[in-house]
Amino acid sequence: MNESSQPQKKSRKRLTVPDLIGKKSRGEKITMLTAYDFTMASLLDASGVDVLLVGDSMAMVVQGHENTLPVTLDEMIYHSEMVGRGSENALVVVDIPFPINHQGIHQCVTAAGRILKETRCQAVKLEGGAEQAEVISALVTAGIPVMAHVGLRPQAVHTMGGYKIQRDRDQIMVDATAAQEAGAFAIVLECIPAEIAKELTDHLDIPTIGIGAGKHCDGQVLVINDMLGLTSGYVPSFVKSYANLKETIQAATAEWCTEVREQEFPSDDNSF
Repeated sequence: MNESSQPQKKSRKRLTVPDLIGKKSRGEKITMLTAYDFTMASLLDASGVDVLLVGDSMAMVVQGHENTLPVTLDEMIYHSEMVGRGSENALVVVDIPFPINHQGIHQCVTAAGRILKETRCQAVKLEGGAEQAEVISALVTAGIPVMAHVGLRPQAVHTMGGYKIQRDRDQIMVDATAAQEAGAFAIVLECIPAEIAKELTDHLDIPTIGIGAGKHCDGQVLVINDMLGLTSGYVPSFVKSYANLKETIQAATAEWCTEVREQEFPSDDNSF
């Protein structure tokens, strides 16, 4: 096969923060999925996902913890570096893990600076609205793009009394508006009624990205393990699984084990 007949990898320009903001003004929906390693990042990036989020959800879906609190900054950087190398086109955003954004502006800017310096990622995400406005402003002033996150905030799971729908419209509106005014370029809306999410999306100039917030947001995000049917146990009602990879992986593994035990693998075709 000559070089001209080789399949060519489709390439597109890397999405930037201004590009993402522009999608809202053009009415183009934004797609965002979590990624935690090079292989998955490469697959999602090649599939055309706009934003890859290295979420602190890795504490649950990768590390097996019961919530997002245990994951550390060093662990986030380790996984973000892999995702950054696997992405050529998507905007890569990294969660600032608990409790760094509550430890003072200097520590938060230092931590976010490490994320951008030590990975190929382009932005950070932090949970909180009005009470985090000064931190968001300081990060943006330092040249670090910030995606905000209001509604259900998993890092505040103990304060909120669990993973519950957030219905306080006035507080959500205050938090989202404060985040925008502080310089956030986008905002995640988690587990809020669809009518509140629509009102916020219409009110804000920056894009809203929903998870359990209805169809009127400017974009949608899911945890990749949930979307691909890899999650064991409880799956939130707002998730739609587009595959059942858990079943596929278990069936393939069981078949391989059987073939090894019955001396069918490796065959002559699998041997030198």
